Amino acid sequence: MGNDLKQNRREFLERMLKAGSLIGGMAALGMLTYRGFLSEKVYSGEKENLVFPDYRVKTDKSQLVVVRGKNRGEMLEKGLTAIGSLSTFIKPGDRVLIKVNAAFATPPELCATTHPDLLSKMILQCYQCGAKKVVVTDNPINDPSTAFQLTGLEQATRKSGASLILPSQSKFREISLDKGKLIKNWPVLWEPFHDINKVIGMAPLKSHFRSGASMTMKNWYGLLGGQRNIFHQDIHGIIEELSLLMRPTLVVLDATFTMISNGPTGGSLSDLKPTNQIIISNDPVSADAFGATLLEKRLSDLPHIERAFRAGAGLTPLADVKPILI
Repeated sequence: MGNDLKQNRREFLERMLKAGSLIGGMAALGMLTYRGFLSEKVYSGEKENLVFPDYRVKTDKSQLVVVRGKNRGEMLEKGLTAIGSLSTFIKPGDRVLIKVNAAFATPPELCATTHPDLLSKMILQCYQCGAKKVVVTDNPINDPSTAFQLTGLEQATRKSGASLILPSQSKFREISLDKGKLIKNWPVLWEPFHDINKVIGMAPLKSHFRSGASMTMKNWYGLLGGQRNIFHQDIHGIIEELSLLMRPTLVVLDATFTMISNGPTGGSLSDLKPTNQIIISNDPVSADAFGATLLEKRLSDLPHIERAFRAGAGLTPLADVKPILI
């Protein structure tokens, strides 16, 4: 990439920020109390005040690396080196959870889910940094066991030496986000995070018929249990709250192929466009803002990005983010 592309990306982000300042806040839904499929035994006794810790490595600014290429594993390795080495974020003895997107029981070639090659490389990189353990999880829309098998994510997890945790009724707990209006007494996938001190989110870049885009912040939607489709009534609001619920160590946005149509499920290779990039960041807001440019979206098309930043989920004003381009 040359200086022209770097300047174009920066100018586009600046235009997005200006557009975003015109966005009015959407009216939030009232408190939702649907408890989904969890049994009463989960709620028996005194309720805990459960809160996810802040998994970020202390820093005062966004780090955003954009790598061009076609080999996912090689791009990831180059990007992690450019961001200051994964060892900056993952230390010996760390217990790492990788939240993938395994939502659909589809083959990896359709790019509706996290690619197994990318997952394998990240697991191995974590172990090379001295991680004590690595676990992989998600709460798919389709049958979890089938989804993890058909996407190749189960095989990639086990082959690379990590543990796969499939969702089950007992692994959810009610969580209320502080000052949240949507995540109130809502079942969230909690048990896989036991003893975890670092979290990495890995998601494909996709269009989405409701939210406009499915990227790293939307990826946390997979932590929700219950009848979560009720949140479609305020999709941008729930993504904003998810950005505050989960503050990850790193996120990886796979844009080797971008699903430009019929997202988030796709179903055909014709839905994909080769964009040959991977985005790595310690700031999901910045990562998604850059990802939007590959979908040719403006900030006004994706209100959740601006809302997440204003809510405090982003580290750096979007117009000030300077991606490292490789």
